[in-house]
Amino acid sequence: MNHLPRTVALIEDNSDLRESFRETLGSTTQWTVVGSFARAETAIPAIEAAPPDVAIVDIQLPGISGIECVRYLKPLCPDTQFLMVTVYDNADRVYQALAAGASGYLLKPDVPTRLLEALDDVLAGGSPMSSAIARKVVQHFQHPEKTHKEEYNLTSREREVLELLIKGALYKEIAHELEIRIETVRYHLNNIYRKLHVRTRTEAVVKFLQR
Repeated sequence: MNHLPRTVALIEDNSDLRESFRETLGSTTQWTVVGSFARAETAIPAIEAAPPDVAIVDIQLPGISGIECVRYLKPLCPDTQFLMVTVYDNADRVYQALAAGASGYLLKPDVPTRLLEALDDVLAGGSPMSSAIARKVVQHFQHPEKTHKEEYNLTSREREVLELLIKGALYKEIAHELEIRIETVRYHLNNIYRKLHVRTRTEAVVKFLQR
């Protein structure tokens, strides 16, 4: 494809990991690293001044945490996608990161094999997650707290769409899985957003899971 490389900023306090990210991204023609930071305090003003397409953010940073960094930057840089990387698979941290505005969540051992795929996913509207993270999210979704779920008056098809959304599926993947048109997926999502009183897929996932 003939287009300019996508831009990515790195916020990771481990210098070896930062260099590993740089090498992986530098091996492609699709991505260019426009910033590399060890702390959120130095990353925030630089990203605010020149928002990249994607920021890869370590969740456990010294000083300001990765979650707080994303929570601050997302409203200022709405077009930037934030991909969290961490050694933790704690469900609460996943929900906090999503609520802050993250689009995906990778465990660090999965980064070498999943990083480029995950970056493509977030730009395509997906929510990439390591399998261990996705499993925890799905288990939470399947937890038998019926009373909370029924409060929203979602139809069975809307719940199917939302479950796939929570797993990080793209619109076209939801359409394929449910054997419906993409326009129909959008129709169901609009109804879901209206019933949950949210405006984005991230808000829908967070609000539904936290009930």
